[in-house]
Amino acid sequence: MRLGKKIYNEEGLVLLNERVELTQSILRRLKQYGITRLYIEDSRTEDIVPQDPISDETRRVAMNAIRTGFRQFMTENWNRGFHNTDSIGKTFREPLSMMIDDIGRNPNAMLMLTDISVTDLYLFQHSLNVGIYSIMLGLSLGFSREQLTVLGLGALLHDIGKTKLPLQILQKPGKLNDGEYELMKKHTEFGYRLLKDEPNIPLISAHCALQHHERLDGSGYPNKLRGDEIHEYAKWLGIVDSYDAMTSNRVYREAMLPHQALEVLFAGAGTLFDKDQVEHFRNRIAIYPIGSVVKLSTGETGVVVDVNSHSPQRPVVRILEDEHGQELKEPQEVDLSKHLSVMIVSIGGASAAAAK
Repeated sequence: MRLGKKIYNEEGLVLLNERVELTQSILRRLKQYGITRLYIEDSRTEDIVPQDPISDETRRVAMNAIRTGFRQFMTENWNRGFHNTDSIGKTFREPLSMMIDDIGRNPNAMLMLTDISVTDLYLFQHSLNVGIYSIMLGLSLGFSREQLTVLGLGALLHDIGKTKLPLQILQKPGKLNDGEYELMKKHTEFGYRLLKDEPNIPLISAHCALQHHERLDGSGYPNKLRGDEIHEYAKWLGIVDSYDAMTSNRVYREAMLPHQALEVLFAGAGTLFDKDQVEHFRNRIAIYPIGSVVKLSTGETGVVVDVNSHSPQRPVVRILEDEHGQELKEPQEVDLSKHLSVMIVSIGGASAAAAK
């Protein structure tokens, strides 16, 4: 097999490029890095090219800013603040502007993160993902450039308070005990404290760090805010943060599938999350990203080739194998939005998914 899509390292640079032959040695190393799925080349699907919302250069610049900024706070004394040559706000504004430009070139695209990255700390990749999702949502809502900047800074820096937590808590491979969980919850207050007086950081962005774990019914933290007491941007971040956390591999559990994570969000709609916001997010998400391998209720297996914006949960699938697992001589495409009796029953596999 040959790799069908790039894999990035923790700095946002290309670790493995397309067409690299996947030897057993490379596969073992990728597994050690925590990578559980790959895009592979396949002549039957060579016309299917999953698109990234941001360019390689934008990813590199953004990941460098996240790593540099977050690690600076990890090593700084509380009372010294951010003592790099630039404030953290200025450090993040260039990559944020690049992200807005990249994503803005296709503002009507469905939200679809298909990149595969190696990172030494989940916190960095998660921050980038939440930033991408938030900008795409802001664009779909008609936000101005200034609004996108405020929301984007809040998104990229929403978890900055975790830089003040011990790594053994952040990377614990099991459930946190009560004391550890109470300390973990402090990251929202730590984040606000770090950002509220930073130059080039709007106060609303700092409140995103403070409020992104607040919930409509008052069950969130740190201040048990209810309803409209929570800023609109923080409500959006609460949804995006939860979704990306659920759909990412963690040291203590494997990622949920996108449709499973959306079911969890909808279970909390009206109590934890704003129902209209969850529905808008659902309508902007490619639940089954282009290139994903899916199994249908008919027993057939195929690859997602297109997403229906009017019905994202029912994509167009190219059938590659019949219900007996036999390869079809002539792959066929089925638009699930027009065949309502056919359902997707699973996505991907234990070790690999999707093809280019």
